[in-house]
Amino acid sequence: MKSLDFVVSASESNVRLDVCVSRKFSRFSRSFVAKFIESGHVLVNKKLANKKYITKPGDYVVFSFCENKGVEDVVAQDFSLSIVYEDEHLMVVDKSKGMVTHPAPGHYDDTLVNALMFYTSELSDVNSKFRAGIVHRLDKDTSGLLLIAKNNFVHENLAFQIKNRSVKREYVGIVHGNTKFLSGKIDLPIGRDPKNRKKMAVTDKNSKNAVTYYEVIKFYEKYSYMKFSLETGRTHQIRVHMSNMGHPLAGDSLYGAKNDPDFLCGQCLHARKIKFKHPVTGEMLEFSSELPEYFKKFISIISSES
Repeated sequence: MKSLDFVVSASESNVRLDVCVSRKFSRFSRSFVAKFIESGHVLVNKKLANKKYITKPGDYVVFSFCENKGVEDVVAQDFSLSIVYEDEHLMVVDKSKGMVTHPAPGHYDDTLVNALMFYTSELSDVNSKFRAGIVHRLDKDTSGLLLIAKNNFVHENLAFQIKNRSVKREYVGIVHGNTKFLSGKIDLPIGRDPKNRKKMAVTDKNSKNAVTYYEVIKFYEKYSYMKFSLETGRTHQIRVHMSNMGHPLAGDSLYGAKNDPDFLCGQCLHARKIKFKHPVTGEMLEFSSELPEYFKKFISIISSES
């Protein structure tokens, strides 16, 4: 059994205990936290608390948990998938904001992989059952298009295409402020932030090259609506590069965004387009995804303020 503790700040207060803890430690799902609260493993001010307890500033929370699940514990779960394309070899799915791509310690349920395993038994296992079918991933709060492989040949071919930069991926996002240039190239290495292991950072130490291209779609008074394409695919790449420029993505409190609407619940970033060569037929395929409702709502708000 492991333990984590923290003091609830004003910005973290006035929400249910299970929500507060899962937001504080984002690697744990709300349902995972709720199970441990119900089994008496979460204390508030040294007393047992209900998951529905509404947190207050200054509350001292101790969260005890275990992470002893194995691959065999990854189970199929029946919840809806947004499938953009499917054939006998692969799928293109539109991942919703807030959905974790694959199970990981502390978050074994309610992931895209859990849903895929219920939908079909035909998934690649190149990267184990934990990542069944997953060729590449999106952050939990990044919505949009993902490639899913149904067998190992297709998986390895698509992974090779990504490695060789022949898969074209386009993202759209809203950042704080107005950028100096209408378009540009960011070529800065990214590695683990030595001061915060949950974050990535622009650094020369233990890093990898990272290249992001950006283009402004529209300026607003306090924000910019932008398009991004990637030459590399590092963890949190767009988020880190834009934060380093002084223009963090709206909703991305991890990388410096402040005073954004609560409904954003994380970075305003959407994987809008993907283009690749079908590993079996050789056909070039391209798919697009409509902006999700949270994104449209935010554009409507900042448009009215400009």
